[in-house]
Amino acid sequence: MSSVATTKMSSKGQVVIPEEIREQLGLESGTQFVVLGHGDSVMLKVITPPSKKAVKEMMDKVSAAARREGLKKSELDKAIQKVRAKKK
Repeated sequence: MSSVATTKMSSKGQVVIPEEIREQLGLESGTQFVVLGHGDSVMLKVITPPSKKAVKEMMDKVSAAARREGLKKSELDKAIQKVRAKKK
């Protein structure tokens, strides 16, 4: 599944990902990337949102930890409101 292609950077710093690679990876307009640079290498990593299953698993773990600590829903709601008020 690995492909090799060449491209070049424009004067505005834009790089075109060759069509073959875009199709192979299913990349579409608006796809977001993390850009990593090290030495003379640049790597693009597609940012993918977590699946609904992964979010549910994370929320279940957070809920279990809150229960273990004896936190009440009303205390969590109050803490959330406090943080949101600071952002305004």
